[in-house]
Amino acid sequence: MAAASTESKNLIETPLLKPKTVTQSTFEGIGSLVHLVPTGTIFLFQFLNPLLSNNGDCSPMNMVLSGVLIAFCSFSCFFSTFTDSYTNSKGDKQYGIVTRTGIWPQSDTEDLSKYKLRVGDYVHAFLCLLVFAVLALLDSNSVKCFYPSFASTQKTLIIASPLVIGSIASTVFVLFPNQRHGIGYPSSTPEQKSDSSSK
Repeated sequence: MAAASTESKNLIETPLLKPKTVTQSTFEGIGSLVHLVPTGTIFLFQFLNPLLSNNGDCSPMNMVLSGVLIAFCSFSCFFSTFTDSYTNSKGDKQYGIVTRTGIWPQSDTEDLSKYKLRVGDYVHAFLCLLVFAVLALLDSNSVKCFYPSFASTQKTLIIASPLVIGSIASTVFVLFPNQRHGIGYPSSTPEQKSDSSSK
């Protein structure tokens, strides 16, 4: 009897390794959306949009300034997906633009051919642009500034669009994860970077 209770006690204390559930994988994928859009660009937009749009009470000049901000941030999101970083032999983090042959500017001592441009980079650039467009164009200040009647007539579309686009983007992102750690994206831990560079 004592042996049985000791055995059951050991089973209780020993944690069982359970495989990941679908829910855990989904939440990890949704959490990875932060890697899809450059955080600095989103911060810049969220900070400057209320100022440039006069909190949605736009004059023609405010509309122009808000439009320039949206265009600049859109370009930043698109361009940032074509950047990547690597750690050189001295241990310094280097950034560059991804090309068909590797990262530009090329390093004389490093082999950067594993960082070359892939089809997935274009997919991620498109998704990044789409996610940012939804965030920017359906922002309350942008709606009040550019299309004020849209807020009252198409309220359901304004509420549903970010959820639908976010779900589509996160699904694609879970199926085809982005391995780039470029300008404006959160940096990874060393073990994540070594895992991603080995793929």
